[in-house]
Amino acid sequence: MVTAIVLAGGTGTRVGAGVPKQFVEVMGKPILAYTLEIFQQNQNVDDIEVVCHADWISEAERIIEEYGIDKARWVCEGGSTFQGSVLNGVMNLKGKLSDDDVVVVTFGAAPMTPQEDIDDSIRVCKLHGNGIASADISLCTCAKDDEESSTQNIIRETLKGFANPWSFRYGELLEAYEIAVEGGLLDELEPHTTSLYFALGKRIWFSQSTTPQVKITRKHDIDHFEGQLLLEQRRRSEQSE
Repeated sequence: MVTAIVLAGGTGTRVGAGVPKQFVEVMGKPILAYTLEIFQQNQNVDDIEVVCHADWISEAERIIEEYGIDKARWVCEGGSTFQGSVLNGVMNLKGKLSDDDVVVVTFGAAPMTPQEDIDDSIRVCKLHGNGIASADISLCTCAKDDEESSTQNIIRETLKGFANPWSFRYGELLEAYEIAVEGGLLDELEPHTTSLYFALGKRIWFSQSTTPQVKITRKHDIDHFEGQLLLEQRRRSEQSE
């Protein structure tokens, strides 16, 4: 079984829309609805769990119903941090999934995630225990000495950037978070599940990332997404003529 854990617990203050970014409407539809539809349509995903900000759970449930997301089986409350939300989502599935099941973790505000990237993340996870969408770094890189300057070059060929989504074998992911809670690790880590895996000495396996632009972070990302939707509408209109 493959379960998508859709993280919709953030506040999205950098978007500046007055509501969490996953609930901002683009062309009359909430961003979360676009993201959920991607996993609803994916043939490898069996069901969906939405991890949501406590104040927005009823809105998430409304979106699930309105847009016919019948794969959505669970909605649970998110945490105060990214790691806390993933932890809550993983723990909520305890007793519902088997150790060998796959969970695909994704941002709720990632409405441009390609289906082929989801499929490859799942494929790599089934082979190795995890599959993290990743891309080579194309820009020249450095380590910051401070916020304004650097004297430390980093060879970009040695770097990989993580994208969205990232898949894990459920039993291993559950164990990792149980160890983290017991050892008080989560408050010390950067906000990503891969950080926890590295802290525990685990190996991360790369899956494909065909596009770097899948997640809504700032206002211009919304404009970019709307532009993509308009282009797709035009393409479909031309094909139907």
